[in-house]
Formats: sequence, structure tokens, C-alpha cells
Amino acid sequence: MNNCPCGSEQTYNQCCRQYHDGKIAPTVEALMRSRYSAYVLRNGAYLHRSWHSSTRPNKKGLLQLPATDWLGLEIVRTTQGGEQDNSGTVEFIARYREGEQTGSLHETSRFVKEGGKWFYVDGDY
Repeated sequence: MNNCPCGSEQTYNQCCRQYHDGKIAPTVEALMRSRYSAYVLRNGAYLHRSWHSSTRPNKKGLLQLPATDWLGLEIVRTTQGGEQDNSGTVEFIARYREGEQTGSLHETSRFVKEGGKWFYVDGDY
């Protein structure tokens, strides 16, 4: 795979793969991008690991992701979520296709850092 699905203009190996393989994402935007790529690649195990335990769905559901074709990610805004922060948000728009229908998901996601690692908590649509 050449281009990373997250739209960073880097290769997948230079970008999200390192997080999927276990490296800790340094910022909420890096985690958000890696989670989007995990949806594109149907990597439910990574989604489960990067979801905060207080809101995480069961692993079986994440391993059986629907057949959604993710078409692109736009980061609208990031608030806090840097390497020195303990919380942050990412507002994004993700375009998708399911069957013959196309649409977009516009969400502001909340993240927390615990033990030096960022986790997705929840989001507002």
C-alpha cells in the first residue's frame, strides 16, 4: 500500500502502520488518523486497543466491521491533545460509501491519555 488511508500524504508504512503495530501515537490527531486507517483496513483489534475501557464496545463487534468503503478523512480542528496534554478533541469529517449510498460522518471525538497512551473515549455527531 502506497498512500496512507488517513490522507497524511505519507506511505502507510511511514504513517499509521507503526501505530497499528504497537507504537504509541504521540498526539490525538495521530491516534485519530490511525483509527480512521484501521476502519479502512478493517483492523478491529487496533480499534479495540485504542478505545478507552470505559466506553469500549465488545471486541467481537469490532472484529466484524460492516462493509463500509471509507473514501477520505478531513481533519477540521484539533484542540489540545499534544504530547504534554492529558486530554484533547479532534473534529473530523469522514466520507464513506455503503452499497450505492454515499455519506459523511462529522464528529468531534474526545480522547484521554492514561499511562502515557492516548485513547478514544467518545464523540458528538
